[in-house]
Amino acid sequence: MKPRHPANKLRFRKGFFLSGNLSLTIRRFWHDLAELLEMIKIGHSVLALPFAFMGAVLAARGLPDGRTLFFIIVAMVGARSAAMAFNRLADAKIDAANPRTAGRALPAGKISRQATIWFIGVSALLFMGAASQLNRICFVLSPVALLVILGYSLTKRFTAGSHLILGLSLGLAPLGGWLAVRGDLGLPVLVLAGAVLFWVAGFDVLYALQDEEFDRRAGLFSLPARVGPIWARRLSALCHLAAALGFAVTGRLAGLGPIYAGAVAVSALILLVQHLLLSVREPQRLPPAFFTLNGLVGFALGLATWISLAVKNGDFFLSP
Repeated sequence: MKPRHPANKLRFRKGFFLSGNLSLTIRRFWHDLAELLEMIKIGHSVLALPFAFMGAVLAARGLPDGRTLFFIIVAMVGARSAAMAFNRLADAKIDAANPRTAGRALPAGKISRQATIWFIGVSALLFMGAASQLNRICFVLSPVALLVILGYSLTKRFTAGSHLILGLSLGLAPLGGWLAVRGDLGLPVLVLAGAVLFWVAGFDVLYALQDEEFDRRAGLFSLPARVGPIWARRLSALCHLAAALGFAVTGRLAGLGPIYAGAVAVSALILLVQHLLLSVREPQRLPPAFFTLNGLVGFALGLATWISLAVKNGDFFLSP
C-alpha cells in the first residue's frame, strides 16, 4: 500500500484543528450569551414592556400597526439589556463583596468583562437602531434615554434618590411608546410616566431592604441604609400610593372607563399585599413572588388599557 503523503497528513491535521477551534468558539459564544441573558434576567423585561405598550396604545387610541409595535419591542429589549448589563458591570466589585450577590456571573467569573462590554454596545446599538425605525424624534432622543438608564447604576454611590432615578428610567417606557406613535407628548402619558416612576421607586426601596446592613458598611446611599428600614418602608408605601393615584388619574384623563378602573384597583391591591407581606416577615431575601406580583401590575394595566379602548371603539363587537 502506498503511504499517505506527509503534506496531506499536515493539511488534515490543520483542517481538524481549525474545525475544532470553530466549534469551540461557537460553543463559547452560546455559553456566554446564555450567561449574559441570565445575568440581566431577560425574563424581567415584563416589568417595562407593558408600559411601553400602554403608551403606544394610548397614543393610537387603539392598537398601533404591527411594524411600530415590533420596533417598540426591539427598542425596549435593547435598552433594558444594555442598562442591566451596565449595572452588573458597574457593580461587579460591590457585588463581589456582598454575600447575597457574590454568585452573580461577573464576580463569580462565569462571564468576562470584555464579553459584557460587547453585549452592552450591541444592545445599545439595537436600541438606537430600532428608535431610528420609529421616527426622527425617537432616534434623536435615544442617546438621552441611554444616558438616563445607564447613568442610574452610578447614582447610589452619591444619592439616596437613586431609587427615583431607576423609576425615571422605567418611566421613559410609556413616553417612548407614545412618542413612537405620535411624535409628541400629552398629559395622560406624562401622568402615566410619573406613576411608573413612583411604582418602580417604591419597589426598589423594598428590594434594597435586603442589603441595608451591607450598603451602610459600604457607604452606599440606598434609602434603607440612610433612614433605616421603618422609614424606608413608609416612604415606599407613599411612593406606591402616589403610583396608584397616578394610574387612576391616567385612566380618567384618557377616558378608559370601568374595565381600566378595575385593573387599577387590582394593581393597588397587589401593592398593598406586598407591604403586608413585608410587615410579617424579614426582608433579608425577597421571594420570587415579589417580582411576579410586580409584573402582574404592568400586565393588568396594559391589557386593561387595550381592552378599554377596543370596547370604546367597538372593536370587540361584530358589526351587523
